[in-house]
Amino acid sequence: MKSLKDIYIFIGPPGSGKGSLSHLCKKSFGWAHLSTGNLCRQHIARMTDIGLQIDQAIKSGKLISDDLMIDMVNQWIKEVALSSQGIILDGFPRTVSQAKALDDLFSQKEFVDASVTIVSMNINDEQVINRLKTRLVCQNEACQAVYSFLPSQVSKGLTCQECKDVLIQRVDDNSDVVYERLKTYHHYADDLLVYYRNSVCKVIDLNVELPLDYVFKTFVESTGKST
Repeated sequence: MKSLKDIYIFIGPPGSGKGSLSHLCKKSFGWAHLSTGNLCRQHIARMTDIGLQIDQAIKSGKLISDDLMIDMVNQWIKEVALSSQGIILDGFPRTVSQAKALDDLFSQKEFVDASVTIVSMNINDEQVINRLKTRLVCQNEACQAVYSFLPSQVSKGLTCQECKDVLIQRVDDNSDVVYERLKTYHHYADDLLVYYRNSVCKVIDLNVELPLDYVFKTFVESTGKST
């Protein structure tokens, strides 16, 4: 079993590029990547009890309950993360109470050598809305690759470059739900970032309105890693 060394927590609104940056980090460094969005969608696709609760919350633009999220994430970390030297938490924690629960988990002996870095991904709401209007994802729940297109490029029948399955727009990417998701994000994110800035964790600020390759380069330089 590898020894977990690095834990990165990506904090940013929907459409800020958390998944795209995570994908580059996974390819370059072999880190394990937890997307709570993908984990939730897997439960929804399987129509589990958890999935039904999650589906209702997502469609209304609300946050999933802390207890539900904490249980899912803790299980993933204990089962998957300890086989990797680095992990990325994408979409968790979203509230201070979730952050405190995560602190409790990372205080356990198996995480004693791991360092936690917070990555704040900064983008204005107008950019987010424009991005999500043209964001498509692979419908294959085992893939979930994300693509951004120009408005003129979006059409039915587009396929995933990774697995060749069909690309679709997420239900929670339609305009009405996006506004609610942004309101919910901002309601909690400010307090969450204050909590982490007052902690012992390192915090990296990224301007994710810039091209992805530049964002990745800046991230790598900020962490002291080499590709």
